[in-house]
Amino acid sequence: MHTAPNSIVVLTGAGISAESGIETFRAADGLWANHPVEEVASPQGFKRNPQLVYEFYNQRRRQLMSEEIRPNPAHSALAKFEHDFAGSFLLVTQNIDNLHERAGSENLLHMHGELLKMRCQNSQMVFDISEDFSFDTPCRCCHSPGNLRPHIVWFGEMPMHMNRINEALERCDLFVAIGTSGNVYPAAGFYQTARVNSAQTVELNLDKTGSGFDQHIYGKATEIVPAYFAKLLL
Repeated sequence: MHTAPNSIVVLTGAGISAESGIETFRAADGLWANHPVEEVASPQGFKRNPQLVYEFYNQRRRQLMSEEIRPNPAHSALAKFEHDFAGSFLLVTQNIDNLHERAGSENLLHMHGELLKMRCQNSQMVFDISEDFSFDTPCRCCHSPGNLRPHIVWFGEMPMHMNRINEALERCDLFVAIGTSGNVYPAAGFYQTARVNSAQTVELNLDKTGSGFDQHIYGKATEIVPAYFAKLLL
């Protein structure tokens, strides 16, 4: 880049948390415990078998809360950059873990929801949750069992914060995508939105994705993310 950026949007995907030991719980064949992933990640699946869905997310929450899972140098590098950068910075993540927060990131949007939150289906009120919950857990606002669901965007549902994300993309001059396959819309189209105002687009990924970014840097997130963002501050 010829000039230092004034406004940056960063998108992170599963690739940034993989080196922290976060399992995807989705095998290569698209199954979880012999169930198609859609059964535990869709409104239809939740309606059919809520207990199965609760258990899927309870397992993921237990893993996230375990002592072995902690932010890695890529998470830390983004948090440090946000605090040192004088311009506008927005971090958008497709991940439902809390590793960005734990690393110190503040201007952060979870477009696919958060594992440590649950939502009342009646009032849409959102509550923090760090332990297991199920069909029998009474809701804090309506006190009815069965009304609480994971605060997660499922297949067929609209990602969260899209207006704020699109506004930031349209005014940024640098868009960086980290550890995301680039196959799932709307996130796959973010780099095109960023280009509306001639933003530079950069992809940091473990493997080639065949995407149309201006610049591609390949390697482990824990290595390439700290190096790239340190250079931006020079």
